[in-house]
Amino acid sequence: MTTSISESSAPVGDLPTVRLKPKANARAIRHGFPWVYANELVTDRRTRSKPAGTLAVLEDDGRVPLGLVALNPDSKIICRMLDRDPQATIDVAWFETRLRKALHLRERVFDAPYYRLVHAEADGLPGVVIDRFGDICVVQPNAAWAETLLHELTDALVAVTGVSHVLKNASGRTRSLEGLDDASAVLHGSAPEGPITVPMNDAVYMADLTGGQKTGLYLDQRANHAFAASLARDARVLDVFSHVGGFSLAALAAGAQSALAVDGSAAALALAEEGAKASGCEGRFQTRQGDAFEVLTVLAEEGARFDLVICDPPAFAPSKPSVDAGLRAYERVARLAATLVAENGTLGLCSCSHAADLSAFRAACARGIGRSGRRGSLIYTGFAGPDHPQLPQLAESGYLKSIFFQL
Repeated sequence: MTTSISESSAPVGDLPTVRLKPKANARAIRHGFPWVYANELVTDRRTRSKPAGTLAVLEDDGRVPLGLVALNPDSKIICRMLDRDPQATIDVAWFETRLRKALHLRERVFDAPYYRLVHAEADGLPGVVIDRFGDICVVQPNAAWAETLLHELTDALVAVTGVSHVLKNASGRTRSLEGLDDASAVLHGSAPEGPITVPMNDAVYMADLTGGQKTGLYLDQRANHAFAASLARDARVLDVFSHVGGFSLAALAAGAQSALAVDGSAAALALAEEGAKASGCEGRFQTRQGDAFEVLTVLAEEGARFDLVICDPPAFAPSKPSVDAGLRAYERVARLAATLVAENGTLGLCSCSHAADLSAFRAACARGIGRSGRRGSLIYTGFAGPDHPQLPQLAESGYLKSIFFQL
């Protein structure tokens, strides 16, 4: 019987050894691809019985070690590469080394500690997201190995950054795919009693770190907010799927004449209003709660026109099976939004769906603009900022696309 726990080769230390199937692409792993899928690994009863998060040495089909991996028999991503050195020790010191490298990049790019500190695989911590808000870090341990070693990760995070408070955010689809719970917690210090203020792009945002979406604020759009703001002086702005006012507050800070934020969440719009007040632009800011598609339709019926319209919807295509339906939804957004753009105005359209690549997303948006009877010229293509680095071998790390058309 073929086994995945190697009997003939000695494991490193006390770690088990798992082995790729002969047809698995070991070359991709050697060249930096960080995952092994379940159908690529030789599995037997002993492998399947290992607890999620177990550390193991990964070998190719010739029993040559490829590195140290985290094993989760319950996930389609059965192995995540942690270290190319199969003898690495995953302890507080190991985490500190990874975190120092991540912090060094952010401190070179940003002059204030508000950024994504760790962007999962691209920062060498597979499945781990850490957003920093001043003296607070919010950790999303979206892989079983990180949940298992959360104490060590937290100790290293405090030591490297000096933050006083570390929160665990356990929301999101990814954790359920790893077989993890949805119980958030305070890992160090205490949780803020209410929303906190976050300065960004000359505006002030309100972030709910314990009850809001994701970690409290979408930091990935910062560079695209700034581009939109550069077009916003004296403009009438419409910010659809606005969350806490990402595009609209940046536009107002840059001198927009007015901004209307549209979102389905009353709580998010309340935070947007607080942010407008904190930014000193509440007199030029309005909100409208409701389904975005319905609100876009009603605004068109009202004859509303805006100089700058931005739509930043949730992921309509979060996985490959949903791509076709998701692209149709992006096309519909573009069609409805284009009718609201004044002559020579600008339409910004965003996607955070990694399964829909830039080319497909751009084509869907162009179809929607054409179906609205408008003609658009592409003037800007943006992605997430440098605190959301991309791992070239992993398309999923480059999920965000933001494209702007002059209509």
